[in-house]
Amino acid sequence: MASSNQYQSPETTNLRLLLVHRYPRYGNPFLSKLQTRYRVFDPLDESDPSLLPLSGSVRVMLCFGPTPVTSETLDKYPNLECIVGSSAGYNHFDLAECRRRGIRVTGAGDSFSEDAADFAVGLLIDVLRRVSVADRFVRAGSWPVKGNFPLGSKVGGKRVGIVGLGSIGSRIGKRLEAFGCSIAYTSKRMKPNVSFPFHSNIHDLAINSDVLILCCALTKETHHIVGKEVLTALGKEGIVINVGRGALIDEEELVQFLKRGEIGGAGLDVYENEPHVPKELFGLDNVVLSPHAAVMTPESFKALEELFTYNLEAFFSNKPLRAQIECE
Repeated sequence: MASSNQYQSPETTNLRLLLVHRYPRYGNPFLSKLQTRYRVFDPLDESDPSLLPLSGSVRVMLCFGPTPVTSETLDKYPNLECIVGSSAGYNHFDLAECRRRGIRVTGAGDSFSEDAADFAVGLLIDVLRRVSVADRFVRAGSWPVKGNFPLGSKVGGKRVGIVGLGSIGSRIGKRLEAFGCSIAYTSKRMKPNVSFPFHSNIHDLAINSDVLILCCALTKETHHIVGKEVLTALGKEGIVINVGRGALIDEEELVQFLKRGEIGGAGLDVYENEPHVPKELFGLDNVVLSPHAAVMTPESFKALEELFTYNLEAFFSNKPLRAQIECE
């Protein structure tokens, strides 16, 4: 267990002190509610300098979004015992260091799963049926001038390969099965009680798919899991949808495949160097782009707030945490 009592004092031992860890651009939308329950320490907020000396006594951190938590971050808070996360991914946490220090880590659990699955299906429909392109076609006044709009492609009957059949992936499979798609998947391991065909690697999945949907976690093993070989295996008519993390795809390779017409299209909600998106993609009608917005609904944020509120109270009450991440 992470502990270093030399930093604690009788005045701070029982204090419900909460560290907020965030990028400056995220703001602190839950601040007013949090302040009714805890004494909130936000290093980016200099309005209460009296909290700064208490940083060494912080036991729990609320981490907004994918704000990195590195060993250097953890060094600043030697008594930290728990990190309550608010993101579906966890690649921004140094989990090995958290494990070494005995720090428990939680994530967003299922808070975002329904909306992320909906969005993935929406991206696929948009790419295949050319919805965004049709919208631009009409708005530009091209319909009376150019006549009929080019054909799209049917969703039903597509062979969909899901990369990562977790909370989001399983929901995507359920939705697309209702469209008449055939579903297969690859994951860290075969899932019990799942009827979808399992492929032990993404290359085999790509060969047998018309569409690849990426919704797995970003790890050392999955970094650039989609590169030249997988894109080639997917083929000229293949579609890639990514609602996971940008670095799951070798972005430079994807851009070149799309420019050369060696892949059918892509629907992307995430990118390697957000918020920067390769400009080569802007003029491609077979690509649908979204600003990492798959989970952006009031309902998902309400579910997230309920989860992290529960976990903060559970921590201070010595109760089990929900959506705890294994610090492998």
